[in-house]
Amino acid sequence: MTRSETNVLLAGGLIVLAGVAAYHNSLSVPLLFDDLPAIARNASLRHLGDALSPPPDAAGAVGRPLVNLSLALNYAVGGLEVGGYHIFNLLVHLLSALALFGVARRTLRLPPPTLPVAAGTDLEKRRAAALPMAFGIALLWTVHPLQTESVVCVIQRNELLVGLFYLLTLYGFIRSVTSPSPGRWQAVSIASCLLGVASKEVIATAPLLVLLYDRTLVAGSFRTAWQVRGRYYAGLAATWILLLILIAGSGHRTGTVGFGFGMTSWEYLLTQCRAIVIYLQLSVWPAPLVLDYGYGKVSGLTAVLPQALLLLALAVATVWANWRHRVLGLLGAWLFVILGPSSSIVPLTTQTIAEHRMYLPLAAVITLVVIGLHRWLGQRALVATLGLAVVCSAVTVRRNTDYRNALTIWSDTAVKWRGNARAQTNWGNALARLNRPAEAMPHFAEAILLDPSYSEAHHNLGLALLESHRPADAIPHFADAARLRPSDPDAHFNWGHALAKLERLPEAAEHYAKAAALAPANPEFLAHLGWALLLCGRTAEAIPPLEQALRLQPNLADAHLDLANAFVQSTRFNEAVIHYEAADRLKAGDAGIHYNWAVALLRLGRPAEAIPHFEATLRLTPDDAQARAMLARARQESAARK
Repeated sequence: MTRSETNVLLAGGLIVLAGVAAYHNSLSVPLLFDDLPAIARNASLRHLGDALSPPPDAAGAVGRPLVNLSLALNYAVGGLEVGGYHIFNLLVHLLSALALFGVARRTLRLPPPTLPVAAGTDLEKRRAAALPMAFGIALLWTVHPLQTESVVCVIQRNELLVGLFYLLTLYGFIRSVTSPSPGRWQAVSIASCLLGVASKEVIATAPLLVLLYDRTLVAGSFRTAWQVRGRYYAGLAATWILLLILIAGSGHRTGTVGFGFGMTSWEYLLTQCRAIVIYLQLSVWPAPLVLDYGYGKVSGLTAVLPQALLLLALAVATVWANWRHRVLGLLGAWLFVILGPSSSIVPLTTQTIAEHRMYLPLAAVITLVVIGLHRWLGQRALVATLGLAVVCSAVTVRRNTDYRNALTIWSDTAVKWRGNARAQTNWGNALARLNRPAEAMPHFAEAILLDPSYSEAHHNLGLALLESHRPADAIPHFADAARLRPSDPDAHFNWGHALAKLERLPEAAEHYAKAAALAPANPEFLAHLGWALLLCGRTAEAIPPLEQALRLQPNLADAHLDLANAFVQSTRFNEAVIHYEAADRLKAGDAGIHYNWAVALLRLGRPAEAIPHFEATLRLTPDDAQARAMLARARQESAARK
C-alpha cells in the first residue's frame, strides 16, 4: 500500500470516528414525530413480504419501498427497540460521509482549472491539496449540527438513503471518466440512482446535476457530454420511469403533497424564500435548531421581500457563475437543484420548512467554507478545519440531548418556534402520556388560540378534560374536532365516552355508531356501541356489533361479557354460557362474570354447575346478599334433582 493510499484510509477512518463521537449519545432516542406512523403504527413492517408496500398513512415511508424495507429489517431483528434503527441510520450517514469524501477528493484531483486553490500552483501540489480539502469537507459535513434531525429521527433515513445513493451516482460517474472500464462504473452510477428512486423523490435531480458536473469539469459543454455519454444519460433518465410509478402509487402522500391541499404554488414559493434563508443561516450558525416549524405559510411577497431578493441574487449569481466561474456555479447549482423538488412550487403542506431537507445541499455550503479557508490560510487551513469540527461535534452532542424524550424535544421546539400549534399540541401530548393532564391542557389551549381550526388540539384537550373528570367541558372540544375533521372516528368515539360518563347513553350510542361507521374494522368502537345499546335496552340491536367486534378481536373480555348478558336478556342461555366462560378466561377474578354465569346455568336447569360460580362470587364479594340467596336456591334445586 502506498503512502497516499494509507493517508486516504486514515482520513476516512478519522471521518468515521468523528461521526461516531458526534452521535454516540443518540442511540436511545425514542420514536418521535413521523417515526410513530412510519414505524410504530406501520403494519407492513411486521411481515417482510409486505415491506415493499407501505400503507398510505406511513408518513415518510409512503412511496419509498427501500426505506420501508430497511425499517422492516430493523423490526425483524429487534421489534420496536430503537437502538437498531439508530445504528442503521448512523451507518448510512457514515457511508454517505465516505462517499462525499470520495467525490470531493476525486473532483479536486481532476486536471485544472477545476481545483480552486491559489493560481500558479503546479498540478502535483494541487493534487496534494485535494486530500486535506476533501477530508475537511467530509468531516465538517459529518458532524455539522444541522444534520442532527436527519440522523436522529429514524424516518429521516429516507433523507440519509437518498443522500447516499445521490453521492454514489455522482461517484460512479467520476470514476467512469478516469477508468479504463467506464461501463462498469456507469452501471454502478445508474444502479445507485435507481436505488435512490426507491428512497426519496429528490433523486429526480441527480441526472441533471451529473450532466452539469460533466459539462463543468469534464466534457466542457453539454453537447460534448451528450455525444460522448449519451447512452449513460439515457440510462439515468430511465430511472424516472420507476419514480413516476412510485409517485402515482403514493396518492400524493395521503393529501399532503401536491396542488389543491390548501396552499397555492405562489404561497409555497414565498414560504420557501423564508425556508431557504433559514437553511443557509443554520449552515453557517446552527442555532436555533428546530425539529418542526409547523405548517405555516407566507401569503404576501412583502413579508419575505428581503429573503426573496437575496435568493434571487444568489440564483442570478449561480447562473452567471456557470459561465464565468464554473466551479462556483456548480456549487450554487448543487444547492438549488437538490432543494428544488421540496423547496420550490410543489406544496408540502404538512411541513413547509424542514431542516432535514438541507442534508445533502449542506455539502455545497461547507465546500465553499473549506475552499475559502484554504485560499486564506493555505496549509494552516487543516488546523482551522479540525477546530471547527470539534466545535460542531460538541454542539451536535448537545443537540442530541434535546431528543432524549418527547417532552424535551417538543418543549424545546415550542419555545424556539413560537406560533407553532403542532409543537404546542405535541408538548401537551407528551405531558398527557406522563399522566399529567392538568399540565397538558394549557398547551392544547394555546394550540387552539394559535390555530382554531386544528382538530387534533381540540380532540386532545377534550381527552385531557375527560381524564380530569370534566366530561361536560370535554364535549364541546370533541364536537369541534368532529366538525373540523368529519372523517375522524376518534372524535366521535371519545365524544361518546364523555356522554356515557354523564349517563346520556342514547346520545353516547349515536356517537359510538358514527365512530363504528367511519372505522368498521375497529373492534373497540363496535364493542362500545354494543355496550351502550345494551344499557339503553336495545338488546336486539346490541348483539350484531358485539359479535362483529369479537370476530375481529376474540380476546375482548368486556365484549364477551356484554354479549353474554345480551343473550341472557334474549333467553339464549346456551350461547350466554359460552361467552361467560370466555370472559372469565380472559378476565379471571371478576365477581360479576361468575354471578351472571351462574344465573344463566340456573336458568338452563343446571344448578349443580351454577353452585361453584355462586361460591366464587361470594369469595370475591363476601357481603353480596343476593349471591348468597341464589347459592341457597341453587343448592336446593340441585338436591331436589338427586
